[in-house]
Amino acid sequence: MFHKVVNYFKESYNELVYKVSWPNRSELSNSAVVVLYASLLLALVVFLMDSLFQLVMEGVIYPH
Repeated sequence: MFHKVVNYFKESYNELVYKVSWPNRSELSNSAVVVLYASLLLALVVFLMDSLFQLVMEGVIYPH
């Protein structure tokens, strides 16, 4: 049992060191900017949907 756990960690280490392609600094920066813009866009869409839903519900609950 212990041998399987040790073997798992050795294989995981070898995969992370030799098989995974890590991004360089510029790729990482570009990805971070894309995530930032996508998050802001998603937050804006959710805000607009929430505001629209609030207006509709206020019209239903408190009709003029």
